[in-house]
Amino acid sequence: MDWDREARTGLPEAVFAAGKTPAQIEAIVADAGERRLLLTRLDAARHAALTPATRDALDYHPLSATAILNGCAAARPGRIAVVTGGLADMPAATEALRTLAFCGVTAELVADVGVAGLWRLMGRLDEIRAADVVIAVAGMEGAIFSVLAGLVAAPIIALPVSVGTGVSEGGRLALHSALGSCAPGLVAVNIDNGFGAAQAALRILGPRPPAS
Repeated sequence: MDWDREARTGLPEAVFAAGKTPAQIEAIVADAGERRLLLTRLDAARHAALTPATRDALDYHPLSATAILNGCAAARPGRIAVVTGGLADMPAATEALRTLAFCGVTAELVADVGVAGLWRLMGRLDEIRAADVVIAVAGMEGAIFSVLAGLVAAPIIALPVSVGTGVSEGGRLALHSALGSCAPGLVAVNIDNGFGAAQAALRILGPRPPAS
């Protein structure tokens, strides 16, 4: 484990649980001791296979497949909005929200405002414009990325998700939409990477202010 990561980069150590055995996860949690730790991609079956003592120590959130050990960081300045095109985008969106909460940022969720019903997005535009950074989450054709980047002054991070069928299957169309957008300044992370989108937003916010 890289326990010095936060001191170097301002971003805490985290564990990608997919592909790890329950025994390996148990060992990591034991090694953490009283340190704070975020686990991502911890599916329900792998979580259920942990010992009761380890499960009790973790704050587990099934939808996001994340778990937090020893609580979240103290609150810090910065306002982030996580905007989803649909409710099917919530697993990646909640992974981003939980990552931000772990780092002391309470983000606002603006859910199910996809451009297929554009009035839903326009009705909440003032809330979104109040954010310092916006994480836009969408599958299908990913149209909301360009729409938001054309309406909002804050940095927009496109988070494509693997929601869709046919040409949209697997999230690649949404990713290509973000990468090929004509809206200047839009940036993108990999498909379903809610953790990475949150970490990018934190870097945009900048280092945590020193304690007064």
